[in-house]
Amino acid sequence: MTDAAQLLAALDTVRDPELDEPVTSLGFVASCNVSDDGVADVRLRLPTYFCAPNFAFLMVADAYDAVSRVDGVRRTEVVLEDHFASDAINGGVAAQSGFVGSFGDLAAAELDGLRTDFLRKAVLAGTDRVCRPLLSGGKTTDDLAELTLGDVPPSGDRDRLRARRAELGLPSGDDSALLVDATTGEAVGAQALPLHLRRARLTRVSVEANAGVCRGLLRQRYGTVGLEEEETQ
Repeated sequence: MTDAAQLLAALDTVRDPELDEPVTSLGFVASCNVSDDGVADVRLRLPTYFCAPNFAFLMVADAYDAVSRVDGVRRTEVVLEDHFASDAINGGVAAQSGFVGSFGDLAAAELDGLRTDFLRKAVLAGTDRVCRPLLSGGKTTDDLAELTLGDVPPSGDRDRLRARRAELGLPSGDDSALLVDATTGEAVGAQALPLHLRRARLTRVSVEANAGVCRGLLRQRYGTVGLEEEETQ
């Protein structure tokens, strides 16, 4: 029989598009249950009442899709609570209306472009996470220009970077250049590398700072941790 642990495992694959972290570890899952007859009920919450509705829509829609794919789930209900656009988002996701169908004239387009933009930022941030230990270990920027993904010691950060590149259709095999342009997938040459690494570092710092702010606001708002939320200092 399907249980809540299986639903949470599915929700682990759903990420905040801006922060590139699972909604579970961020504390965005308030509750998660499944009935004996296969009806899954997921309640999501966000750090503020006015969190961007496009980001919120992506998370609710992705959560709906992820939970619906779990074996034994016959019907899925994902509800975003305490948000100014909850009704439009919840109703639109349940009806599979898309972002434009849910918000009408208030929506300029569907959110594929936004998702791609944030994936590119995730690739940049992931590049910094992978490269910083290499530079600290004595590699030079010229060395990095010659490395492939397969040359980098295995780590969670390398796996994460590889996965984000694959999602964008960028080269992600062991023989792929470690440093690639997040838009074109072309290898970054030694001359352009210092600027590329600075952009990667700034992107990583910005993403991690925003994640810290969101965690703090969420705990201040609700005074409790979410299901599977990571404890951070």
